[in-house]
Amino acid sequence: MEQTPMTASETTTWHAALHRLQREAQPHALASVVGVAGSTPREPGAKMIITTQAVHDTLGGGHFELQVIEAARALLAAGETTTRLEAFPLGGRSGQCCGGFVHVMIESYSGAEMTVAVFGAGHVGQALIGLMAPLPWQVLWLDSRPDAFAPLDTSQPRLTCISSPMERIDASVAALPPGAHVLVMTHDHDEDRRLVDALLARGEHASLGLIGSTSKWASFRRRLQEAGHSDQLLATVRCPIGIAQAKGKRPYEIALSVMAELLSLKPDPVRRDHRGVEAPRLRQVFVGDSDSHTP
Repeated sequence: MEQTPMTASETTTWHAALHRLQREAQPHALASVVGVAGSTPREPGAKMIITTQAVHDTLGGGHFELQVIEAARALLAAGETTTRLEAFPLGGRSGQCCGGFVHVMIESYSGAEMTVAVFGAGHVGQALIGLMAPLPWQVLWLDSRPDAFAPLDTSQPRLTCISSPMERIDASVAALPPGAHVLVMTHDHDEDRRLVDALLARGEHASLGLIGSTSKWASFRRRLQEAGHSDQLLATVRCPIGIAQAKGKRPYEIALSVMAELLSLKPDPVRRDHRGVEAPRLRQVFVGDSDSHTP
């Protein structure tokens, strides 16, 4: 059987790749052979991981495998987390001489549920980063002090630490991915204000929270108005951050309150009337008449 070369193919096993991609919350798809009839390149249970740039493991190569990769990448391009059952008559759809029939289950994962950018590596920031570690979120942690991250454990998956001097605030803000939830909690009030000013000027964030009291925000608000920001825009800034019902001023208590607020801002999952593969199609794969599938 002919083999079609795959660009950006890797030799990592599918289970090793799946473990890494899940830990990093990177978009990927798992393709599994769930049903076969006649002569086919692989047996039921064979699996392959597909990302936008790479392929891990194989379902047997050839045009059939290329079609599986294309179908998986179409789901990834649409940003869908879903399950799709695809049928491949090798002599028809895939144009291969095997002549068999393969059903492939494609499970696509769109990646991180949300992106959070935290400016400030102080006590509250450290507690907050620890709370976010188990969640499938991409986290950017920024601080203007060159040694801010040195004594900390920054080995968490999905965490990117960025040390950026105060004079590069505009560049740091401009580099944030669109749609991030941003929290400003640095060690310096002037830096906080400059960050909020730059973030409001840029826009493109999903939410913006500032640590501090109502009096701090009143002072900031006046100066930000003088800088040209409208009342409507300033109303989008949350200060104080955290849920209103929370009590306590310990760093961990504040972090818990902020986490509860972030969870309330998390986007709702896309709901569909039919999720996954419908039962009749699964029955056809696993208990159907295999002879009816032979081209």
